[in-house]
Amino acid sequence: MNREEIKEILPHREPMLLLDEAFLNEDGSATAYYTVRGDEFFLQGHFPGRPVVPGVIQCEIMAQGACIMFADKMKDKDILPVYTGLDKVRFRGMVVPGDRIEVTTRILKEGHPLYVLHGELKVDGKRCMSGDFSFAIVNKKEEE
Repeated sequence: MNREEIKEILPHREPMLLLDEAFLNEDGSATAYYTVRGDEFFLQGHFPGRPVVPGVIQCEIMAQGACIMFADKMKDKDILPVYTGLDKVRFRGMVVPGDRIEVTTRILKEGHPLYVLHGELKVDGKRCMSGDFSFAIVNKKEEE
């Protein structure tokens, strides 16, 4: 799935759309990719002279990568995926401009509309971040 196809699922748009491509794997897990260009808003001032992708942005990339597994539930434009929690998140390496991020996610528990997943973010095969997270798929109209 390319960036335009991802937009058919995710409500995110630039500058918060943080995926270049995503794939649903045969085992039901998802793999997604994002290349850090260096001009992203979140690198401005983080850190001057040595830009590093903030951990919270890495968590966001992980969550967006997972959404490909829920494409059938998220095609409706009134649907919104929202974070409900993070657990056991660990950062093991820095992500910097020029890095091509690979994120893999798999479902641990599900009970619509709540889902618990595990994800890992790697650069050049090296794990830079991992953690469990939960999110809900909600109807925007019901939340108003």
